[in-house]
Amino acid sequence: MFCGAKCSFIAFSHERGIYLAMTDSVERLYAAVLAAQSRDPAFSRTAKLMQEGIAKMAKKLAEEAVEVGLDAVQGDRQRVIEESADLMYNLVVLWAEAGITPDNVWAEMDRRERLYGIAEKLPKQGTGKLKRAAAGVTQALNPLRRPR
Repeated sequence: MFCGAKCSFIAFSHERGIYLAMTDSVERLYAAVLAAQSRDPAFSRTAKLMQEGIAKMAKKLAEEAVEVGLDAVQGDRQRVIEESADLMYNLVVLWAEAGITPDNVWAEMDRRERLYGIAEKLPKQGTGKLKRAAAGVTQALNPLRRPR
C-alpha cells in the first residue's frame, strides 16, 4: 500500500518478503537540492546544474535513464543500482527547478493507485515526441540484447 507524504515509508509485499522503501530519503535529497541552489556553482555540482537551466537538467535526466536501461539490458545489477541513484538525483533536481515537491508526486501516485491499482500507470494520450524518443532508445538497445 502506498501511504504518500503522511508517512516516512512505503510497505509492499514481494516474493522475497516485505520491503520498506524510504520516501524520507527522497525528501532529504530534495531538501539538500533546495539548500544547494544558493551555493557557489564553482563548488556545488547541484548549484552548477541549476544555474545551467532546465534544458540541461532534462538532458542529464534523460542520459541517466538511458544508462539505467543499458546497464539493465547488459545484466549489470550493481551499475543499475548506481545509475538509478544518479537518475533519482537528477529527477529531484529537475523537480526542484520546476517547483514540484515530492509530496506532489506522492499525491499523484496515491491518486493513480485509487484509480488503477499500484502496479498500473496511466495510458498516454497520442504519439508525441516522448514516444518517438522512447522508440529510438528501444532501437538503440536492440543490438545489446543477449540471445535467449
